[in-house]
Parts: sequence; structure tokens; C-alpha cells
Amino acid sequence: MTHTQLAVEDELGWLFREQLTEDYGIDAHAEVVDDEDVRGRLLALQIKGGPSWFKEPGPGGWWFRPRKEHVQYWLNHSLPVVVVLYDPATKRCHWQLVNRETLQETSMGGWKLLVPEDHVLDASAAEPLRQAAEGDPYVVRIRELQLALPWMNRLVEGQRLVIDVEEWVNKTSGRGSITLGVDNEDGRGPEELASWSIMLGLASYAEVVPTLFAWADVHLHEETYDEADYDQFQLECAVWGEDETFYTESYGEWRRDRFPESLRPYSDDGEVAFWRLELSLNELGRAFLAVDKFGRGGRRQLVE
Repeated sequence: MTHTQLAVEDELGWLFREQLTEDYGIDAHAEVVDDEDVRGRLLALQIKGGPSWFKEPGPGGWWFRPRKEHVQYWLNHSLPVVVVLYDPATKRCHWQLVNRETLQETSMGGWKLLVPEDHVLDASAAEPLRQAAEGDPYVVRIRELQLALPWMNRLVEGQRLVIDVEEWVNKTSGRGSITLGVDNEDGRGPEELASWSIMLGLASYAEVVPTLFAWADVHLHEETYDEADYDQFQLECAVWGEDETFYTESYGEWRRDRFPESLRPYSDDGEVAFWRLELSLNELGRAFLAVDKFGRGGRRQLVE
């Protein structure tokens, strides 16, 4: 996994998102980046590493034999699927697209896929993989909603989803990271569901991050910001007397004047800014869940 992530991020200059639990037979997503332009073009990656995957040579490469249930899932996946094999002997990742042209059915009813030796996951792979990820903007947006379905369902079930963002301040790349998790409200921090890097250039995090979750409204995680804000209020407004503490203004007035209603980090030391935002299902998310239920069951159903 690590070697593939390095190849995607360092060789291609794209974004890598490990899939922790949500996608059967898919280990990660790669998101295409063109000169800091991120437009939701994704590839689903199945990653295998080790010498055992290179023991069956084929014409100009190696045969990869996937499980039958994976093949059916991949062929119906909302994203183009790419198999990546990492060879520890050469420290190279080799790739192949999974589709009806590259798959071959075996005499035993299984499947095999030729992974060419010259399909190295480096700069030479950028154009063919970019073309594979391209699509009609309508289709790309629907793909994004399909991928977010497990997260939408968690909100319907009453779970609290939070986004933890690390923003590298004063970097022209706008580089940072996002972690999506479940807030179990047990004091141990969110349970991680997915994480990925982002590069926003000079764009505002407050403006761009909500667009990455079009199916939800994004707002401040109240508990986190209330604690951080109160600590800052104490530093700025507390006057320590011999017997009691006085405040130059009330916490409510100070907070209202200091922080207008907008998305913002709760901590910023000049190097890294930290944000914790909460998601709530919006009209688009509820409508898409209703469409998905209709597509699966054939009957109109409303999502509260």
C-alpha cells in the first residue's frame, strides 16, 4: 500500500485515498490532479504486493487471477478499476485497467488479467490513467454521490460524522489532509472512516472543503470550537484578582465579535491550522438516497 501511495503522490502528483472499510475489493482511490486542479476524477485501486504475484509470467508481463466475485463487483463499479502489483525486487508498481477488454475468462470459469511489465506506475502512466478517469461531468458527479452512499446512510442512522482537516498554512500548494470519521462522543476522538491528501493551491479551505461533500451541510463541530474558543477567551479577557476572576466582557459577546459566523480553524500556530467540521445530510443527500432506494428496490421511498 505504501509503495503505491508514494507512486501516486510523488510520481503522478495525484491524491491517494486509502479505503479503510467501505468498499469491497477496493483498497484505495487515486484522484487526478492537473496543475492543482482537482475535479473529482477518481480511479479505484486493487493493490497487491509481494513476489507471489509475479510467479505466473504472461506475454510481456504477468497473469493476475482475481476472485470471481471481485470481477463482477469491479465490472459494475461506479469508478474505473485498476489492479496494481508491487514488485519488491524492482521496487516498482505495475498496473492494468480492469474491463471487458483486458479480462480473459479461463476454461475453469475463472478470470485472468495480464499486467504488462511496461505498465509502470510512474509519469508514463499519467495520460492513460487520466483518460480512464475522465468522464462526462454529470457522470463524474453521480459517481461521487454513489461513493458517498455509506456515509450518507450513517447520518440517516443517527451517527455524527466529522471532518478533521490539517491545513499547511502559507504553502502555495495549499497542501493538507482530510480525515472523515464518526464522532462517538466518548472522548477518544473520532473513529476514522477515510483519509486523503488535498492540494487547493491558493483557494480558501473554508470555501472549497464544503464542495467536497456536496451531499451534506458543513458546520463547525460545536464542542471542539467551544473548548478552544473559551481557552482563548480566558487568555484575552480574564483579569485575575486576589479572590476571584473578572472578565472584561462576557464570553458570548467576545465570541460573537471575535468570530463571525463562518467556517474557520479552531487552532492555527502559523504553520498548521486544524479544523473540525461536522456534516449533516442536506436536500441533495436525502434526494439521492431516495433515488438509490428506488434504483435498488423499484419503489418510491422517502428519506427523512
